[in-house]
Amino acid sequence: MSINSALLAGVSGLTANSAALAAISQNIANVNTVGYKRSQGEFQTVVNSQSQGAGYSAGGVLATARHYTSQNGQLQRTTSATDLGIAGQGFFVVTEKAENLAPTDSRLFTRAGAFRVDNLGYLKNTAGLYLQGWPVDANGDINTDPSDLGRLRTINVGSVGGTAEATTRIQLNANLKSSQAISAEATDAAAAPPGANAYDPATNSMAMWDPETGAGVKPDFEVTVPVSDSKGGQRTLALSFLKSTVPNQWYAEIRAVPATDVATGAGLNNGQLKTGLVAFTQDGRLDATAMAAMGANALFADPANATLNFGASNGAAPAAGAFNWAAALGIDDQSIAFDLTAAAGGLTQYDSASVVQATLTNGTAFGNLSEVKIDEKGFVTAIFDNGVTRQIAQVALATFPSPDTLTEVSGNAFRVSQGSGTFNLKQAGTGGAGLIGASQLEASTVDLSTEFTGLITTQRAYSASSKIITTADEMLAELISIKR
Repeated sequence: MSINSALLAGVSGLTANSAALAAISQNIANVNTVGYKRSQGEFQTVVNSQSQGAGYSAGGVLATARHYTSQNGQLQRTTSATDLGIAGQGFFVVTEKAENLAPTDSRLFTRAGAFRVDNLGYLKNTAGLYLQGWPVDANGDINTDPSDLGRLRTINVGSVGGTAEATTRIQLNANLKSSQAISAEATDAAAAPPGANAYDPATNSMAMWDPETGAGVKPDFEVTVPVSDSKGGQRTLALSFLKSTVPNQWYAEIRAVPATDVATGAGLNNGQLKTGLVAFTQDGRLDATAMAAMGANALFADPANATLNFGASNGAAPAAGAFNWAAALGIDDQSIAFDLTAAAGGLTQYDSASVVQATLTNGTAFGNLSEVKIDEKGFVTAIFDNGVTRQIAQVALATFPSPDTLTEVSGNAFRVSQGSGTFNLKQAGTGGAGLIGASQLEASTVDLSTEFTGLITTQRAYSASSKIITTADEMLAELISIKR
């Protein structure tokens, strides 16, 4: 009967508009929820089968919720370095537990990036979901896979301990006075036969110099350079120079201070690491050609490749001319390159006072973690108070062919659905994935003016549907009264 179908159509109108009101209410309630995506009730007609000549039967209306998951909210600046927003497409991959993840454990997807470091050092958002990313391996590499969630790990910034870096390079900017008076030891060394006090790197060296006893040879000039070992311990190298009787040539020695820091092979004494001659051109620059001609007699036959190679503390006994760090130090092997020919300075010989303009070294002492930074590519970097930086992981972003059909779950997150398609894991800024904004959060996509307007129209539609029911009721009452 058409009046009955009108009643049912009115009821369906009440139900549909109630669902629309629920969607609006959900939106308004989440107007300040980070990364929230608004939803909206959408209506579709329901048409019953019609028999020709039998009147019209109303089918009513059906309401479905449409989720605007792909709509991006505005990024807003915050003061926390671990707050993350996505400028563009993609979702953070998160899990409900941090450790011992099995392949059967669910992976969720969210744009709510209000992450904080929990008591175990994991990054967790306000819904209790843990951020996933690709870890950095021992070689500093990141192995990514667009379809393998098993390669992701919960990002942990609390497990990063202190760090140190060994010195690998020394740049020396120093001048040796060209008019330096020639010492008696250098004069005796040039005599034939050598004099009683002749300088000799093996028997009467600058490394043996003791100002209290007068033993050894006093250097005309000496430079000390602090270096860091593999544990961040501070070691000292000394470069000693003694002017030769040959113009533009100096005797030179490099030694460890104290000598007990190294174990040396035959030919090296009192902590010596390298001995030989240094030659300069007539305009005061280091003469690489002359040093190459000296061969083994030069401090470094090739000044452009001036390197000291320290063996590890637990290495085999050093060969002649080689050296190890002392066994008691327990440190690793180390190579230190000397830059003596820097364009801006280097080792020179001008007629001014012997002086060190600068000694520049890399390597650092032990440092503690001071802060964690996340860049736009999603790289999580630990910064230490000694200036060292170390990458920990890279945040993974997931994209979907149809993100609007993802299934909503509690915690402002989503699950994969049949309609959404398969996820693709991507690095930020590649393959259509957006960039990550650190110290930023994505605002809710709810527009209050739109929602309040929707409230008015939904209320009126609900009232109109209820009017259908009262009108059909009155018509049925009239029909029943005909019998009386």
